[in-house]
Amino acid sequence: MSRISRRRVLIGTAAMCLGSAIGLPAQEEGKARAKKTKAAAPAIAYPPELPGGKAFVTDTSDAFLKPAETLHDGIAVAKTPPTIDFAYFPGQTYEGNPWSNWGDSTAAAGKYYTAIGDHRAPAGNAFIFEYDAAKRSFRKLLDLKDVLKLPEGHYAPGKIHSRVDLGSDGWLYCSTHRGSTRVTTDEYHYRGDWIVRCNAHSGAAEIVVQAPVAKHCIPNGTLDPDRLIFYGGTAPGNDADGEGVQFFAYDCKNRKLLYAGPDGPARYMILARSTGRVYFVPGKGDSPLMRFDPATDKAPMKIDGEIGIRAATRETTRGIVYTVSQGQGEGAESTIYAFNTRTEKIEKLGPAAVATNQYVAAVTSDPAGRYLYYVPGAHGGSDSDGSAVVQYDTQSRRAKVIAFLHPFYQEKYGLIPKGTYGLACDPNGEQLYITWNVSRGSRAWDSCGVTAITIPASERPT
Repeated sequence: MSRISRRRVLIGTAAMCLGSAIGLPAQEEGKARAKKTKAAAPAIAYPPELPGGKAFVTDTSDAFLKPAETLHDGIAVAKTPPTIDFAYFPGQTYEGNPWSNWGDSTAAAGKYYTAIGDHRAPAGNAFIFEYDAAKRSFRKLLDLKDVLKLPEGHYAPGKIHSRVDLGSDGWLYCSTHRGSTRVTTDEYHYRGDWIVRCNAHSGAAEIVVQAPVAKHCIPNGTLDPDRLIFYGGTAPGNDADGEGVQFFAYDCKNRKLLYAGPDGPARYMILARSTGRVYFVPGKGDSPLMRFDPATDKAPMKIDGEIGIRAATRETTRGIVYTVSQGQGEGAESTIYAFNTRTEKIEKLGPAAVATNQYVAAVTSDPAGRYLYYVPGAHGGSDSDGSAVVQYDTQSRRAKVIAFLHPFYQEKYGLIPKGTYGLACDPNGEQLYITWNVSRGSRAWDSCGVTAITIPASERPT
């Protein structure tokens, strides 16, 4: 048993004894303690600010290399600390439900493109920002509320849950998702969610299509940047007549639905940019593996193989896509796979976890695919393992933590990085961008921030 586990057992035993001593059942004592803690919680201010009103902070510290007590035996820690910039996203001027990041991100030529949303419903809103690493500044490219221009009382999405992908036409594409399961109804005039786009240069933004699948949200989406085909996996709205997850392919250039059908992927897909093919497993499982080729297929085709795809990299220069399996549920273990887009062969590389957290919702790689980067503990709780930023060497098949962000940022700036659904490695392989769900004293999280991590050359040998 780890030191933290033993400590929790002792604390829990002490609390039960205290409850018995004063004549209260342990359950009632727990409720009273929780109520007192909630009452004593500090007010959370908006917009979030760094101490002294700074726009960003930059740090390099040996504290980034102090291992969490929960770190598994045999997991390496970097010898040289990275340099890390941190900043809060603009636009968080009111309380969200909560402000959060739910979709994967893209990096290109020193710019990082990512989304956050207020998770409100039925009147929600979400944004896409460009973060300029050299200037350490933000540019808002998409304001969903301004683009959709919906009448009062109509459903408006509070999340961008798909990837934010940069097309060869210079536009960024993504899809929208609800902020509550209870509002995708006729009462709120729900017809289905949107594919939208914004121009990375001009800042123009527009709707591509609403409801490619009627009365379905689009939590899973990715763009083929060359062919401009947007692939989606849906979630049925409340009034969608019991339909399950749908898979669809939408031609954004010609504004045409190419395919929509059942047994779609709930959360992620593999895109083979070199061939134009997309691969997925229905729902949240590991099989059967399906392939869709827009050039030849009228519907997805089953092929041999079993693979977990909760998160995936872009295709590397060697024609490999790396994936991480779901890793949620009792006894589940997140596993790293390599998928060869040329041969369609699958290789199981090993476990992704480096400590207690298993859930990885975003993974990225350098262009060659030598190093993968990810943060276990996507849906909150990454701080229980030190908010560990992991580098995985696909040659040695060994994981190394390049930085522990907790408790450094809490002690210095009063914030806790809680987890992420969006990150990207710059094309030069030197900088890693992460969009964090951040707690400033709330139980879960209450705001979003970005880190730009400059990885020392000594920690990424070629």
